[in-house]
Amino acid sequence: MEEARSRQVVIAGAGIAGLTAALAFAEHGHAVTVLEQASQLEAVGAGIQLSPNATRMLSRLGALDRLRLSAIRPEAVVLKGAATLRELARVPLGQAGEERWGAPYLVAHRAVRAAGGLDAAAIRFGGLLIGADGVWSSVRRLLAGREPAFGKNRFSGELAWRATVAATSAAGQAFAAIAAGDCITAFLHPGFHMVAYPVSKGSAFNLAAFTKGERIAEGWSGHADPAILASAMRGTSPALARLAGLAGPWTAFPIHTVEQRRWTMPKGVALIGDAAHAMTPFAAQGAAMAIEDAAMLADLVAEFDGDPRQSLTTWENLRRPRIEKVLRRGALNRMAWHAWGPVAIARNLVLATRPAEKLAGDLDWLYGWEERNRR
Repeated sequence: MEEARSRQVVIAGAGIAGLTAALAFAEHGHAVTVLEQASQLEAVGAGIQLSPNATRMLSRLGALDRLRLSAIRPEAVVLKGAATLRELARVPLGQAGEERWGAPYLVAHRAVRAAGGLDAAAIRFGGLLIGADGVWSSVRRLLAGREPAFGKNRFSGELAWRATVAATSAAGQAFAAIAAGDCITAFLHPGFHMVAYPVSKGSAFNLAAFTKGERIAEGWSGHADPAILASAMRGTSPALARLAGLAGPWTAFPIHTVEQRRWTMPKGVALIGDAAHAMTPFAAQGAAMAIEDAAMLADLVAEFDGDPRQSLTTWENLRRPRIEKVLRRGALNRMAWHAWGPVAIARNLVLATRPAEKLAGDLDWLYGWEERNRR
């Protein structure tokens, strides 16, 4: 009875973190229950980027082949100035990236709502409870009542503006006029930046623009004045401004982060993904970190079978340096992408003189990460 109970895993949240955890724990023979309060999955942002460090884990779990059926492997990440549309840098992906990092970089349309249903009784059962229920984590709120170290989310002061446009629409044609349809393109500007890439096998493009803004909702999305985006885009290329106008209406998402001192409790509770460390999207690593969290946690629980204190403590100690490094990369990206004046000039000079091979090499620590080399 004790052995069976020790192998029970309850996961709150059927988002990317929760479903990856379910696959990973099932692979090790655990009985897994996933709790989800949403009656159906909804699109939280239309597009998702999965870098090789994430797809490598999904391949190991047997999910990559199915993902490839609906995903796109972009040929490169291209950085362009929003005012001139001049190409500043290009990081090769596609086949070259897959050969370099041993797994593909993919983009896809998604429908995910990470909001697990849970009540207080769930934290008293005898197995392992995983809070994979996102920024608004129910598990974290329950634990915060018992342990102040389990904190809460914080509005970052940033808004994400999202739209999806059909490739054959006027907006899709406007995008095709200023960017390649088989790449991830980032348009850089002091007041905002926009990231665009194909989804749905190239039949549509996902657009995401990021600006400063006020808190607009306590949930995933809300209504914001489109004048905020229009004002942030002043001084951009007319062609890019036209794309933004045709792509509307835009949906605004307030970006929240989660920073707290503890992700685990030794008796058998762990927070993963956004529930533990929600981050801004400027490194495009939120989903990848959730996938890494889940795969490593399942492996360590199996490695230290019967000792939840050691497995959870080891997992948290190993994950924190990795997460902190990714957070620093995201902060660096935001600073570089929103640079202006002399700093922007210096950025452009550095990018112009740095070969694509070197730019790819700068990402080896991130995209080339493998869970087996964690120590």
